[in-house]
Amino acid sequence: MRTKTIGILAVLGAFLALPSLAQTYAERLGYPKGAKVIIFHVDDTGMSYEANEGTILSMEQGLSTSCSIMMPCSWVPDYFDYLKDYPQVDSGVHLTLTSEWKGYRWGPVAGKPTTPTLVDPQGYLWPSVRDVVQHGDPEELYREIKAQVDKFISMGFQPTHLDSHMGTLFASEAFLKKYLQLGVEYQIPVMFPGGHATWIQQESNASNLNVEQLQAIGKMLWEAGLPVLDDLHTDSYSWKIDPSIEGDDNKIQAYKTAKFIETIQTLQPGVTQIITHATNSTPHFERISPSGSLRKGDMLAMMDPKLKEFIESEGVILTTWRELMERRKKVGY
Repeated sequence: MRTKTIGILAVLGAFLALPSLAQTYAERLGYPKGAKVIIFHVDDTGMSYEANEGTILSMEQGLSTSCSIMMPCSWVPDYFDYLKDYPQVDSGVHLTLTSEWKGYRWGPVAGKPTTPTLVDPQGYLWPSVRDVVQHGDPEELYREIKAQVDKFISMGFQPTHLDSHMGTLFASEAFLKKYLQLGVEYQIPVMFPGGHATWIQQESNASNLNVEQLQAIGKMLWEAGLPVLDDLHTDSYSWKIDPSIEGDDNKIQAYKTAKFIETIQTLQPGVTQIITHATNSTPHFERISPSGSLRKGDMLAMMDPKLKEFIESEGVILTTWRELMERRKKVGY
């Protein structure tokens, strides 16, 4: 692990207006000019058996290229058992500071005594991002996200990247600083749209930062030796399943596939992470969350030959965080 002085994070206190980027980060990493380079990313791995199964199916039999694991959750050991046989799978830490479901909850990895502002009266992580922002102490937050990364490493693997469950770490400047600090100190890539950021700027409430601020942080991360996303697509969770097609996997698959194709058609060139929640949902999963159909739709779309055909016909390049970091090391400083 290489530790850096985080004075470079002072950029957060005095953002510089940057000119339009002459190159995408994809080009800087050696991809062809004008290429659309995509990470199809599965969030919430480790949350449940169904989430683990959906992750595996969408990566082994589909187009998903990366996932991130919720370290406070009960089904984490099950997924790490899978990684023992497939250590090359692109797996990061889904830094988790909320426990949002009513009947299935989890507490901090670092423990309640060391993170008292991060937990509700029952000792679980707060149920909403707003609660975390209202109550959470940034130093305790850093202690917790560091503990989640250390737990991942203690299980015998190196995270390929870090990201943020429910976007909590993007909800305040103080939290964002801790997120970036952790990635730089551990030299683990962090999910951050620091390039042209076209899509993320269009998504309602997706980012509190303007494009100049995003690019300033992207520049800092690049100079710290980490790869940077050009853009980030977080909107797929809002693609709700119409009640008229509930229970019809073929229609759900067709709907979700069409939405992903529409998304890819509108993306600008560069490296974009598209977030999914691929889950092999069951009636049991519905006891955890009412989002089973839309999550299963993500899994089915990733496994749809029509989406694969479209990707190939458009010349879209699929990649992983592992590959981005390998390319970043080759570029040098």
